[in-house]
Amino acid sequence: MDFKALLQAEINRKRQKIESKDVLAPNKKYFKRGDLAAKEEEDYWKRHKRVHDDTIRYPEIKKETKTDTPEQTEEKTPQMLRKEVIRRLRDRNEPIRLFGESDYECYLRLKKLETDEPDAREEGFRNEFKAAMDKVDEDYLKEMVEAATSGEGGKRSNDVSIKDDGTTVEDIQTMKEEIGKGDSEKNCDIILRFLKYLLKMWGQNLNQRPEEEKRTLKGKEASAIHTQTVSYLKPLFRKLKHKTIDEDILDAMVIIVYHLMHRDYLKANDAYLEMAIGNSPWPIGVTMVGIHARTGREKISSRHIAHVLNDETQRKYIQALKRLMTQCQKIFPTDPSFSVNYERPNS
Repeated sequence: MDFKALLQAEINRKRQKIESKDVLAPNKKYFKRGDLAAKEEEDYWKRHKRVHDDTIRYPEIKKETKTDTPEQTEEKTPQMLRKEVIRRLRDRNEPIRLFGESDYECYLRLKKLETDEPDAREEGFRNEFKAAMDKVDEDYLKEMVEAATSGEGGKRSNDVSIKDDGTTVEDIQTMKEEIGKGDSEKNCDIILRFLKYLLKMWGQNLNQRPEEEKRTLKGKEASAIHTQTVSYLKPLFRKLKHKTIDEDILDAMVIIVYHLMHRDYLKANDAYLEMAIGNSPWPIGVTMVGIHARTGREKISSRHIAHVLNDETQRKYIQALKRLMTQCQKIFPTDPSFSVNYERPNS
């Protein structure tokens, strides 16, 4: 069958369909599309007469359904502004909306939280980790100050405890030439002795203060910071002594101590920041971001990770190390151009 015959057959089928619908007016070759739609609708309801009759017979069912909906909507309207609900949920560090949750369900969840935990603070949860760390340090300093004030029977000395391992300035000059030569055990010994020497010199400077200055609040806080630093450094000293410190931290500390011994405190501070907070685009420790190789993939290694975020013990001795770096700048002064936050010494 050719295309012309196929097209003629389709035209004849359409013409027969229109004639069967009886939509053509007498002596007219055209019809209205609306008349054809009305005719098709009429034929549809004739084929579905039973369903149509049920709808006409029981219209009250539909009306009851429509009247129930506003009542249910009124019952499920929250009795609090949405803005207030969001504020209270955020104050409690809760999500403002769960998946598929309506405003009313969100309001009920807030009511349940306020019933279960009525004493939760409402000033917000801003940087909880930092606030907790500051609270720990503050409590420790307060405890040290109170201990120095009261003591046993009120007769405790205002001097700080000092341990001398026999390291001298001449030994430091020798260690300056030996550090960073590739021997990790030797590096551990040099770092341990140098940090203990800085602690000793810091304690001696504190003990040489006049007795009146030691008894002031500022003097007691300085002594408490020294005592706190000694306790914070104990885990680090233990790892250095037993040669169990992480290799990446040891490498960073070798660079820091090397620059401290050469009195280049700016480079030592840069090395400290690189160890503490890292310089990687993914500083939290992400080492695999997908199945494909990325351009900066080789830059992600353990030495670029922020080690201050690892655990509480590591955070403490890294913080204590910064205090020793500050004291080292005071014990071994240098040119202002190589110093960090240079302060002119009192003449």
